[in-house]
Order: sequence, then C-alpha cells, then structure tokens
Amino acid sequence: MPARSLLDLDDFTSDELTYLLNRADAFDRRPPSRNLLAGITVVNLFFEASTRTFVSFAIAESRVGADVVALPPGSSSLGKGETIADTAITLAAMGVRVIVTRHPESGFPYRLAETFEGHVINAGDGRHAHPTQALLDLLTLKAEFGRIEGLRVALVGDILHSRVARSNVIGLKLLGADVVLVGPPTLLPDAMACDGVTIERDLDAILPTLDALVLLRIQRERIAAAVLPSLEDYARNYRLDARRAGRLKRGAIVMHPGPYNRGIELTQDVFAFEGWRYAQQVSHGVPVRMAVLDFLVNGREK
Repeated sequence: MPARSLLDLDDFTSDELTYLLNRADAFDRRPPSRNLLAGITVVNLFFEASTRTFVSFAIAESRVGADVVALPPGSSSLGKGETIADTAITLAAMGVRVIVTRHPESGFPYRLAETFEGHVINAGDGRHAHPTQALLDLLTLKAEFGRIEGLRVALVGDILHSRVARSNVIGLKLLGADVVLVGPPTLLPDAMACDGVTIERDLDAILPTLDALVLLRIQRERIAAAVLPSLEDYARNYRLDARRAGRLKRGAIVMHPGPYNRGIELTQDVFAFEGWRYAQQVSHGVPVRMAVLDFLVNGREK
C-alpha cells in the first residue's frame, strides 16, 4: 500500500481533518517531545519563493525531530533533464521519507507522489491547492469559535487563480461551514458555484451575515490585464476598509493568507480592527504542519 500523502484536503475525511485540527491545537498548547520523527529525513523542495510556508515547515520539522534538508531550485537536477520520477527514485534511495514541495505547475506534487515511495506534502502547486494553508485557516476558525460547523465564511477576491481558496472550500465544506465566494465575474465565474457554495457579487450586502471574512491576494503576477483591467474598480467594490469592517456583525473575524496588498484588498486601518486575525493564522502554521507530519508518518495517536 503506497504511503499516504497530503496533496489536497480531499485526501482526508472530515473525521481525519478534525483529528488533525485537535492534534495541532494540542501541539500549540504544549509542544511535543522532539522524537516524533526522529531518524526521519524530510526534504523541502521549493520551486517558488516563500516566507511563511517555507519557514513554518522548517520550524515544524525541527520541533518533531526530523532530519531536514532544504533543496533550493538551483540545486535540483530537474533543470539538467532529470525527470520527476528520477528525482523521486533518487531521494527515496537515499532514505528520504517525506518531501514537502511547492511548485508553480499545478499537479506537480501529484506527479511526484506517483513515483515517490514516501509521503508527499503539497506546499502549494500553481493555481490548484494549498492544503496546509487551508488547515491553519481552519484552526484559526476553530480557535476563535470552538467549531466550524454552521459558520458562515466568505472568501473574497481572486477565487479563479487562488489555490488557497480551492483548498479552503474543500475543508470548510467537509467540516460543515456555509461557504460564500465573493468577487467580480472575471475572477469568480458563475460555474464555481456548487453544492454548499454560493456566489455573491455585492460584498456590502452580505457583511452583516458573516462569521468570518477571508480576503485573498490579488495575484498581479498571474493576472492578465484583460481579466482585471482596473485595480481601482476592484478596490472600490471589494476592498475591506474601516467602513466595511464596521458592517460586520459583532464577533466576526477577518483573515488573509498573506502577503497582502495594502490599498487593494484592504486598507491600513483594518489592522486596527478587533477581529483582524492575520498574526494568529501565521502562528498556527507551525503546529498545523507538525500535526500533518506526525499523522502521515506515525498515523493517529493511540
């Protein structure tokens, strides 16, 4: 039986997601002994720039006692004609048990997992998925409300190009949240509506109904001018500012996966909003990734 991997959140059941969140919460409250992954070699294979994800994986791997190797893109033989299968076979032959990978190509972690004998963790692939970011978002919601089931959560902005949005939708639906997607038609096609997910165009109209608002980065490096011709028009309709934050119901929180574009997705005064939870999201990245590593390598705690 092939080793389990985390390629997106639909690799797990709702029960397993709940276990992971509870395990991460326990790690957040009391760090585990450093021998959970003693003797396990983990390779971080990142082909895209990253601060939060790369550093939090490195810290998480260290805290569970793994042997960690960072392999920068220029150090990989993939640029010399080596195939993904060749890389997987080579690393497995060296005793590597876990590969954490980020790549601009959607589907890259899946291709790696097909030939790697160990565990593959997707740290973001193209426009497709970012499951550990979604997990830390879910943990932030759980820490705030004590539950996810029944919450009304809106994701706002560039849904079409967002791997964070796709993974969040899967996780939120599995755990029983009411999911709302908000944005202009060029960044949020009507076809993205599905069971348990509704589409709204008017952000102001739904603000008072939300428990949580997740702002998404406008990815200017991925968006053609024809898709989003006017940043000013986007900001006028979908940017969160003090006025819009004031329309949220009491106790609602605001999240962002980072990095954020000041003046486009939000204004500076949002950082003073009592429900701003960006720092809490970032802090949850380490225990979430510890929990994922432990679960994949060791299974459930007995």
